[in-house]
Amino acid sequence: MEQIFGFKKEDLTSWQNLVTLLNRPTDPASLGIFRCLFGLLMAIDITQERGLSHLDYKYLDGAPVCRFPLFNFLQPLPMDWMYLVYAVMFLGALGIMLGCFYRLSCLMFISTYWYIFFLDKTAWNNHSYLYGLIGFQLTLMDGNRYWSVDGLRRPSIRNAHVPLWNYTLLRTQIFIVYFIAGIKKLDADWVEGYSMSYLAHHWLFDPFKTILPVELVSLLVVHGGGLMLDLSAGYLLFFDATRPYAFFFVSYFHCMNSQLFSIGMFSYTMLATSPLFCYTDWPRRFFSHFPSFLKSVLPFTSPESQTSTSCVYPEGQSTISKLRFKHKLGAFFTILYIAEQFFMPYSHFITQGYNNWTNGLYGYSWDMMVHSRSHQHVKITYKDGITGEIGYLNPGVFTQSKRWKDHGDMLKQYATCLHQFLPRYNVSDPEIYFDIWVSINERFQQRIFDPRVDIVKAEWSPFKPNPWLMPLLVDLSPWRTKFQEIEGSLDNQTEIVFIADFPGLHLENFVSEDLGNTSIHVLQGQVSVEIVEEKKNHTLQPGEQIQVPAGAYHKVYTVSEGPSCYMYIYVNTTEAALQENFTKLFELQERVRNGTETEPLPPELQPLMAAEDGEAEVNATDPIVRLFLKRQRRMKEVKKRREAGVLERFERFAVKKYYTIRRGFLMTAIAMRNLAVGLPPLEQLTREVAFANMKEPQAEANQDERLKDEVGHGEL
Repeated sequence: MEQIFGFKKEDLTSWQNLVTLLNRPTDPASLGIFRCLFGLLMAIDITQERGLSHLDYKYLDGAPVCRFPLFNFLQPLPMDWMYLVYAVMFLGALGIMLGCFYRLSCLMFISTYWYIFFLDKTAWNNHSYLYGLIGFQLTLMDGNRYWSVDGLRRPSIRNAHVPLWNYTLLRTQIFIVYFIAGIKKLDADWVEGYSMSYLAHHWLFDPFKTILPVELVSLLVVHGGGLMLDLSAGYLLFFDATRPYAFFFVSYFHCMNSQLFSIGMFSYTMLATSPLFCYTDWPRRFFSHFPSFLKSVLPFTSPESQTSTSCVYPEGQSTISKLRFKHKLGAFFTILYIAEQFFMPYSHFITQGYNNWTNGLYGYSWDMMVHSRSHQHVKITYKDGITGEIGYLNPGVFTQSKRWKDHGDMLKQYATCLHQFLPRYNVSDPEIYFDIWVSINERFQQRIFDPRVDIVKAEWSPFKPNPWLMPLLVDLSPWRTKFQEIEGSLDNQTEIVFIADFPGLHLENFVSEDLGNTSIHVLQGQVSVEIVEEKKNHTLQPGEQIQVPAGAYHKVYTVSEGPSCYMYIYVNTTEAALQENFTKLFELQERVRNGTETEPLPPELQPLMAAEDGEAEVNATDPIVRLFLKRQRRMKEVKKRREAGVLERFERFAVKKYYTIRRGFLMTAIAMRNLAVGLPPLEQLTREVAFANMKEPQAEANQDERLKDEVGHGEL
């Protein structure tokens, strides 16, 4: 048992033996290297995902903005003071990295980090929560005993032992991240391949698609592989025999995630945690292979470590052989913290108000990527409490986030905020109603909240179930197999949307004039379709359908006793015509280039002959030709970027990051000056901000824009 686990069975037979085990002297080398890497990654993260580079856009000082703090009394400070908060957090991260005034640096980092974290629930995710937990753990650990400035300042702590519980906490935390994520992926939607099916189309999975169809890549590689890795990674990293294989698969997994998702420093932080599972003296053996002239700046390589009062030594090896109060406290905290971390992902029966279709606020449950959502229809209706006048608001007005659409607690905060802002626009005592349609994991689009409830006056409590949450129609989940069959039978120009609704409710919809040949097909239940302009009602049974006019409103009422299911089938006739014109222009352009076109081109098509010239797009008078040339230019740019070499890609990445970090530091300097000596004249401040906003020439020329569907743009 000692050879496999590192301790004896007797170490667990009594409280005294357990305390002695958890305070066993351990090499500080691995912890010191992790501390340095974590501090570096957090310093980078602060400028990016935490938002230092765009802080003024994030908090919009003085503007009417709806915010979503965990506690409503939390509010952001004035803008210049928020820059000071971020500066303190950044200096704390640097202090952690260097091991300089270590405890103070940790306190600077975690106090500001958790303040910013609690300030905005819409930015919550699992890895941001993990950063805060690790920062908290490091505050209590002896992370500055190896390769630190504090070690240079205080020789008594340099290269001193650390208690085993320092490693136990971090290793268990990472084990929980992997293992609980795997347990959460035992959800039926993940096992059946519905959670992240779109990932299989990413280029990273192209090697698998050479031997497997894309459906099996999604089911076996994306979902099956993700499930098996999360369930096994923690175990494989722990044991010597399996650790090399775990390093390979875990590293490959996190490198892929860094390309698949916009998750900041998370992938690199998880890579930095993997060596924690190795023998704690691995840095000494690693750096011992470096040239001798570098040893003055590299970490210690000698195996001797100093004794430490934080540890308990066997009798005869040191004077510190008796258990002290801090040793017992460290052991008690370790056990309590681990128990709390295993409990938190399953604590949703306490905080029931935060439960929606998925349990709890996203972030602390380690249910990473288990749920994917798409929103088809969002309508915000206000009603003047005095005049009864009804109006509508743009979804997301007064806020920069979209997360409120899926969480009842945020929706309540948003409605309360709108209730406070709308009187400025002559709407007295407004009632606020939300009609939000969501599909989770490729199910039917359905309502998530009751559209008949005034959310301003609706009850909400963190500890009680949300009474205006509509249930997820899980009984209709088997229809997803049928969806795939129906979608597979359609041509590329035909689109389809699957809808499910509750008895007594109706969907009011407007069909754009671009969408010709739109029809409603009933799959289950009974509906009544009202064509508003014609003032006619049509009752439909399962298997029946009706054509709905374009450019007009209609309403679909669910009149059956149970939920109704139906689908819209439509063709974007504008897009179809545009694509047909593009095809004709491309064929004509090819004939001109290879000399097979004998007829002279009319003036409006002459720019096709000079398509290689950048001015051809500008000189085109025909809007279709201009759009065609613009599309070709974008496709050429995308192709060039994809075929770029490693050095060119790295240069592009480095330049982009440079200007991002540059803006954050310059805006921080401006804010510190404002706090120190006051605001300068407006003209000077404008020039300073313009200088901070300067971007690389390619970004200014908008060459970084990705190719999108032209029909989705305003150019049409």
